[in-house]
Amino acid sequence: MENEIWRRCLRLARIAPLAAGITALVVAGINGTTATTAAGSLQEATGLSRDNYCAPREPGPIIHANPGNYRTFLARLLPGATLFLDPGTYPRLVVAELNGAPGACITIEGPAAGLRARIVGEPGFNTVTIEESSYVVLRNLVIDSAGIPAANGIKALRLRPGATHHIIIDGNLILGAGANQQNDGISTKTPTWDWIIRRNTIIAAGTGLYLGNSDGREPFIAGIIENNLVLDPIGYGMEIKYQRERPLLPGMPQGRQSTIIRNNVFIKDDRPSPDGDRPNLLVGGFPDHGPGADDLYQIYGNLLFHNPREALFQGSGRISFHDNILVDGQYAAAAFRDHDLPLKFAHVYNNTVYSRQAGIWFGEVPRQAGAVVGNLVFAGEPLAGRVVGAVGNIGAPLTAAPLFVTRPGTRLGQIDFYPRRGRARGAPLDLSAFADDLDFDRDFNARSKGDRRFRGAYAGAGRNPGWRLRAAIKPGP
Repeated sequence: MENEIWRRCLRLARIAPLAAGITALVVAGINGTTATTAAGSLQEATGLSRDNYCAPREPGPIIHANPGNYRTFLARLLPGATLFLDPGTYPRLVVAELNGAPGACITIEGPAAGLRARIVGEPGFNTVTIEESSYVVLRNLVIDSAGIPAANGIKALRLRPGATHHIIIDGNLILGAGANQQNDGISTKTPTWDWIIRRNTIIAAGTGLYLGNSDGREPFIAGIIENNLVLDPIGYGMEIKYQRERPLLPGMPQGRQSTIIRNNVFIKDDRPSPDGDRPNLLVGGFPDHGPGADDLYQIYGNLLFHNPREALFQGSGRISFHDNILVDGQYAAAAFRDHDLPLKFAHVYNNTVYSRQAGIWFGEVPRQAGAVVGNLVFAGEPLAGRVVGAVGNIGAPLTAAPLFVTRPGTRLGQIDFYPRRGRARGAPLDLSAFADDLDFDRDFNARSKGDRRFRGAYAGAGRNPGWRLRAAIKPGP
């Protein structure tokens, strides 16, 4: 039986040259012979898009493993294989130099329900380490760092010039990575691109997700972070670090890219942050020149809830921010400002905000373009600071919110910011400036904005037909 498994792996390995072909296309772009991007090359070469590059071309072998033998199988995995971890408690996982291929990813997964595959932390190590790997999926694992200092949940490391790219982290439960504020649920300390971080629950980490490095030299590029629940971190729910000039690595995207942050839930509690107060979500700027200078964060459909001492969101660089719900921040609910790098571009539209101090605050005028359109903001100062391009917004104090929405407040699980009939409306909004944004014409519930008269994150009135705001993974559209 085992020999048959490896024969099937070898047959699937013939797909691997596709990855080399894609790399060659992009390297040619670096050398100036073609302008194609990595995402474009992938789709042209394989027919797979950036959010389903692991869609299998043919069924691959499934290898069942247990805590005693899984490392033996792990070292021998070839493109297309799935290593299924049976229920049990497993020693730390090291994914090193594992390379699948488009349509033939290497998958390491556990049961989705019932008894689970639990990977436990060990002093002096990360619970899961990823090194120099690509086209790998980690799915349905319980990753428990057991409160061990410096034991991050999942950490991608750079051991030599190179990168870890096309990684999918899907449906995992990440626990115990909160011994202190410097411990991370998911961390990248190597150049990365085309990561998908989806449907994970990260509970009580020091920082939920820390993507990139503090010196700006390990960029996180063209990622998709969607439908995650990040609950009660000590510091950030998620931070994507600013980026300096990017290294020119084979396969690294060169054209304009978007990092997509959508349909996530970021919730903080009131415990202290000894190493400094942090927003629920922070994104840093892109390089000033060269590859990445025109990249964009597309941030939409998220719930950012409660921060006792900081803003719910802070962003610099180039940002599209729409159809989010922000509840109960401090000096501002959403702060757009210079940080490590300047604020260059900020399109802020159709958000619903409920917060005591400033609602939407600009510390600086964006250098390239700015617009604040069609937001519904209940705050002490709804629009504050150096706001530009404000059109069609509704601003009101917190006390007026019940006139506009069903059940405002700060009690998660009970609140409902869906508009009352005949309220939170105005003249049709011109959203044509945002037409290149993903889902610019869809509201928080992923429903059509129709005639575009509604203000805020919902395009409807009466009974909310969508997801109830709570501490849970928001379902996908």
